[in-house]
Amino acid sequence: MGLVLLIIGIIGWHVGIYGLFKKMGIDANKAFIPFYNTWIIVEQSNIKKYWFWLQLIPIAGQFITIWITIIFVMNFGKTNLLHHTLLTFLPFLYLPYIGFSKDTKWGGKPVFERYKKPGSREWIDAAVFAVVAATIIRSFVFEAYVIPSGSMEKTLLVNDFLFVNKVAYGPRIPKTPLSFPFVHNLMPSSQTPSYLKWIQIDYTRLPGYVDVKRNDVVVFNFPEGDTVINKAEFGSARSYYSLVRQFGRQEVLARFEDTILVHPADKTDNYIKRCVGIAGDTIQVKEGILFINGIKQPVPENSQRTYTVKATKQGLDFESLQSQYGINIRTDDKYEDYRNDINQQFANMESANFIMTESDAIKLIKVPGVVSVQPFIIPFDKTEASFQYFPFDTVNHSFSVDNYGPMYIPQKGVTVPLNATTISMYRRLIASYEGHTLVEKNGTILVDDKAVTTYTFKYNYYWMMGDNRHNSQDSRFWGFVPETHVVGKASLIWFSWDKGPRWNRLFKSIK
Repeated sequence: MGLVLLIIGIIGWHVGIYGLFKKMGIDANKAFIPFYNTWIIVEQSNIKKYWFWLQLIPIAGQFITIWITIIFVMNFGKTNLLHHTLLTFLPFLYLPYIGFSKDTKWGGKPVFERYKKPGSREWIDAAVFAVVAATIIRSFVFEAYVIPSGSMEKTLLVNDFLFVNKVAYGPRIPKTPLSFPFVHNLMPSSQTPSYLKWIQIDYTRLPGYVDVKRNDVVVFNFPEGDTVINKAEFGSARSYYSLVRQFGRQEVLARFEDTILVHPADKTDNYIKRCVGIAGDTIQVKEGILFINGIKQPVPENSQRTYTVKATKQGLDFESLQSQYGINIRTDDKYEDYRNDINQQFANMESANFIMTESDAIKLIKVPGVVSVQPFIIPFDKTEASFQYFPFDTVNHSFSVDNYGPMYIPQKGVTVPLNATTISMYRRLIASYEGHTLVEKNGTILVDDKAVTTYTFKYNYYWMMGDNRHNSQDSRFWGFVPETHVVGKASLIWFSWDKGPRWNRLFKSIK
């Protein structure tokens, strides 16, 4: 659909320019010569020649072309805001309309110079320029992002403000270009979509991009966020698909049908995780330790997990742990209930479970009254795994948070077998991300109505996990992240807040 609209747009623009050239008394056929047609427009409109070359700059050049065309039609007396708005958003209709209208006449420089822009128009032009410039930067260069949850602690903390570098993996052309500026998928303080689906562009990245590297901290569109229950307490936090797996589609539809919303891929919620596995890797988690291609992986410096702590004390003073031993168990307001729960566990028994880094666990064992500190391993639960842990197939894949895999991460161009054992891993990739029809009938797998026993992948995929391994909704829960969903690389913390600025985190690079 996006390609069809692009072709219509190109044809409409050239047909309109043909009509306008004819009215100028020059050879109208020159309108169909790429680049030369714009050179003529620049010459005839008395625009400085360097603007012709500047329009060849990727991304920004498209907006320069629009500006050049606006100046061009002003030489025909088309000077008001309505004309320029139609030219900007519907050039394939507007240009043919004025190009073949009897009321359109070439006036040239005298007509352009007689036009005096009113003061209100100066403000409007300035505002439009600011919005366009900011939108270009936000869409293709970098975007500000704030950490909403603790899934990446303590590498990233709640209310860390980041810059996400969109150039790192190649700027992605927006799939859904008709969108309200500066918001993602919902209008502020509402559940109303911020975009229109009238135009949908196929997945495209600008040339020269590089692939995601292992251990990059990546922002991406939530893969299971294409269908959500559009209520504040649900969305991606309690995903539609997880509820369907747990309760069945009919029950979920019966309860939430009026609030179900389908997002385009680029308008699903943004997530941030660490890419622990790239296309072609095989990942496995054993007793909470990550292995890639059979090799034990180093633990990120600030990664957290749950430990079982035995102590003779009835409670712990978290402020003293911080000041005396340098053990940073979160002390901000958000974690007050969490700390109280830990001490309530100690009051009722000799042990408690709480989350900390490996370095803090080593320090804690030396604190008087602490008997032991051991990693807590979440046991396998067949019922929970059937709807909670990807690929939701306990017959062939008995996975849990701390004992997961092995799992092969699909790579572009690689062919894998499709059968009863593997289909649960690849079903969503084939049907949702790569755009094929998939039917399983009487033990036979049909892709695009053809019986198959293998499948060759169109895209690269990645495996994302949070550094806070027991408090992260990540690939263990919803599977692979396709390259189509990758937004950019988290690069810099430019601000951080917890009851005041966290000065030690300002302008800190992300590792």
